[in-house]
Amino acid sequence: MKHRFFITGTDTDAGKTFVTVLLLAALKAKGLSTLALKPVAAGCEEINGELRNDDALKLQAAMTLDVSYQQVNPVALKSAIAPHLAAAEEGRRLSVDRLAGLIRGALMTPADVTLIEGAGGWLVPLNERETLANLVKELQLPVILVVGVRLGCLNHALLTAQAVAAAGLPLAGWVANCIDPDAARVEENIQTLRTMLPAPCLGVVPHAPAVSMGDLVSSVDTDLLLNRRI
Repeated sequence: MKHRFFITGTDTDAGKTFVTVLLLAALKAKGLSTLALKPVAAGCEEINGELRNDDALKLQAAMTLDVSYQQVNPVALKSAIAPHLAAAEEGRRLSVDRLAGLIRGALMTPADVTLIEGAGGWLVPLNERETLANLVKELQLPVILVVGVRLGCLNHALLTAQAVAAAGLPLAGWVANCIDPDAARVEENIQTLRTMLPAPCLGVVPHAPAVSMGDLVSSVDTDLLLNRRI
């Protein structure tokens, strides 16, 4: 059975890419083939005449399949601002139809698990009418929520879960990513989310900048993700 998930975050800098790479490493360790996509990336640098996004490059390096950068990140925007503004700055317009078509094309490459990472949070605008949430609804993907554990994360996580449910999409699970070393009541906040979020916690990633990715793989439970009926 092939599995496909969309990864969103409670906010910008919640650690979506870090957690996605961690999930890819855990899936690879189980012998599963993986594909990772970042359809829209705002904040790219020019490398050898081509725009490249650091997060998309990390995904490309972490997945097991060998695909081109353009398949991983078909829409690369230079300015590190909201995607619809970055696109307008370049005289471009984003749309759900076009992005869905690009993603469906990439999904023709078979993989046991495909992870599609969003940009920013759940309701990031693509244009004056559509958001990333509309794209996920069009593709009918279950959602993994990365919770950046810091002050305010309870509200952000619960609102995001509510919005995912309102879109008629399943929340497959969530990951607590401890991004703030000075955050208070971390365990209590995570326990609150375990109680109130309508999906299982797939893992708690500690704030450990000096720890290798390999040492953190055990922080996430991919069996819980793949074996859950949603």
